[in-house]
Amino acid sequence: MTMQNANHPVTFAPHTDNTRLLRDAFGRFATGVTVVTTGSDDGPVGITANSFSSVSLDPPLVLWMPDKGSRRFQYFETAENYAIHVLSHHQAEVCNGFVRNAHAFDQLPHTIDENGVPLLEHCLARFECKRFAAYEGGDHLIVLGQVMQAEMRHGEALTFFAGKLGQIAPE
Repeated sequence: MTMQNANHPVTFAPHTDNTRLLRDAFGRFATGVTVVTTGSDDGPVGITANSFSSVSLDPPLVLWMPDKGSRRFQYFETAENYAIHVLSHHQAEVCNGFVRNAHAFDQLPHTIDENGVPLLEHCLARFECKRFAAYEGGDHLIVLGQVMQAEMRHGEALTFFAGKLGQIAPE
């Protein structure tokens, strides 16, 4: 089943035979783009993620959801400390770099914090987190982090919509 006409919706019940339709429907929600980083025995690692949301101001909590099928899942499923970097529209190559390579830090300005977490520079926002809780979420793990330190700057956001990167600029 495909979208025949923009004026006629496609209605379906999600099933293992039509996961592409469900993925396309999920893709109708525009999101920001993040890179989540942590330290590991293999060195600093990162993963591109658009499953990020603020949760609470008191305590300050955020969530993100790594895919259990990802080769990088092993690094993040038990990570006690990690950082979530909200990418600016200038950082599409950072996004793509971490899509291809967990260790894509070579050409990127970054530091390592006191917990061994790599911190990328020039992001729109960065949240340094300590694991608060984790919950099963089907083929993903729902990870809640308590924000221990945050940083932000002005700029335009890198976005993801319908499988493509774009940007949103404030008025």
